[in-house]
Amino acid sequence: MNLRVPVIDIHTPRLLLRRFTMDDAPAMYRNWASDPEVVRFLTWPVHADVETSREVLANWIAAYETGDFPCWGIELSSLGEVIGSISIVRRDDSVAAVEVGYCIGSRWWHQGIMTEALGGLIDHIFANSSINRIGAVHDTRNPHSGAVMAKAGMRLEGISRQSVMSMAGLGNAAHYAILRGDGREPGFCL
Repeated sequence: MNLRVPVIDIHTPRLLLRRFTMDDAPAMYRNWASDPEVVRFLTWPVHADVETSREVLANWIAAYETGDFPCWGIELSSLGEVIGSISIVRRDDSVAAVEVGYCIGSRWWHQGIMTEALGGLIDHIFANSSINRIGAVHDTRNPHSGAVMAKAGMRLEGISRQSVMSMAGLGNAAHYAILRGDGREPGFCL
């Protein structure tokens, strides 16, 4: 059973999901990591400077060697630079499951870009691994993230009260997932 998800380029109509390079640090800092609105419901604070973005990228790039928790840069093809990230943040081999997380610069919110990225990653995971379950979690104070998950074909499974800590403080978590057998067609949201 192949539970490793290959970190190869993923093409969607408007996006290229690809490995990060150290050259992405300025765009990462400028496009999302320095934006307080982006990190509001995330677990990490805004990056103080581009050097902080470089340090984070160095860790993500080193993780490509182990393949445990791969992270893709979300590159808007028309712009030619990264505007966000999407990654596998947790894996449970005993049940062939992964959990994904994502963020994107606020200038690109409400344009269907994150739904396209998530849909592309879901297609990639199911096509290139034996993963059976893909989950994601969002703070209920951020309903737009839940809308992304639903539009990508994930189903709301429940709310766990006071179970997430983010920059906004203690919150409730909405749990979404999609199973390989749920009948979602490849390219569903592209």
